[in-house]
Amino acid sequence: MKPLKDYSDIRGFCYSGGYRVSGEQLKRELGYARSLQLNSTRIWLSEREYRKDPAIFLSKLTAFVEAAWEAGISTMPILFNGNGLDPGDLDEGYKEYADRYVKDVVLTLRGEPGLLMWDVMNEPSCNDYIIEAEGEEKRLRWEKVNEFLRRSCDMVRKQDSVNAVTIGHTYMGDVEDTVGEVDVFSFHDYLPVRRQVEESYLAAEELSERVKKPFLNSELCCLCRANPYDMALDICREHHTGWYLFELMIDGYWADVHGIFYPDGTVRDPSIPAAVLGFQRKRGEGMVFPNPNKEGYAQRGIQMVKDALAEKTKVFRAGRKPLDEVLEAAEFCANLLEACEMVPMYDPPTAQLARIRQCGDEREARRLAYELAQKLGGVCQLL
Repeated sequence: MKPLKDYSDIRGFCYSGGYRVSGEQLKRELGYARSLQLNSTRIWLSEREYRKDPAIFLSKLTAFVEAAWEAGISTMPILFNGNGLDPGDLDEGYKEYADRYVKDVVLTLRGEPGLLMWDVMNEPSCNDYIIEAEGEEKRLRWEKVNEFLRRSCDMVRKQDSVNAVTIGHTYMGDVEDTVGEVDVFSFHDYLPVRRQVEESYLAAEELSERVKKPFLNSELCCLCRANPYDMALDICREHHTGWYLFELMIDGYWADVHGIFYPDGTVRDPSIPAAVLGFQRKRGEGMVFPNPNKEGYAQRGIQMVKDALAEKTKVFRAGRKPLDEVLEAAEFCANLLEACEMVPMYDPPTAQLARIRQCGDEREARRLAYELAQKLGGVCQLL
């Protein structure tokens, strides 16, 4: 797809599985993406996988791009990955393999209608080769990486004079050294506070105007970097910037801080799909706070727990209520607390209840029921 003037309509997702996923699994996961109105994907290729069996590699890659396009999703393939970059890959001896790989991949996909653009390298500066160097040595190493990027961009253009080229830089500050080699410049933004994120987009807008090239953010949103979906995507919309979430699926090394969907289609947090679809949580003036006891249900739930935990007593005999009664009382309180957003959702009470139901642990059931009733009484100021 030849370069566009504006990429603000890109609502993309990074997809680590990429061409390695096929069949029903691919169809299912692309369906998850479409349910959120996502329209583009960014996938990592591997020259080393290509080298093992070029024909199979290219066949799988083509099948993926065609399947994604059939689902209404364009593809941005990443030719090289800067994460964990092997310095040997920058040397003369590697270039023969790299050139053959680039040529084969580009010639294979250049006519595919689902090809959005080429990403020559993901995060060229995010590796020990660059990070551990200092001073003049760091400058020399960075220039060596940039030479490889320029050469690779040129190699792509020799095989494909139509489709757009970009480099997925780690930071906005890395972009300018190679902005002359690309049609679209792109960067990643995982910054933790609104002011810093805004500064990245202001810098991108200034550079875009200066060099007359469009831009997009090809990675954003990370739980452990204080870069939440609602903030990051809200700022993208304010600046009319296209984006790629990292990433679609909760899987692999990054599963505990990235990803929207589990393999079965459930989600980590419903507020994430809401943010993707453009729904923002009210945080300013005019907030209306939930009242879980508006119709006396909090009092009712607390009483249910009291009744379920009460001992059945007779002379010289005592007994407890059935486990199901304890669990139902706990669920009543859990549902009130979760619906009114009065408990942390890191490990929600209903998830804890599901585990207790599965194992049948009466002691844990009684403990949780008691704690939920106490919590409900506290937030509702019921003595």
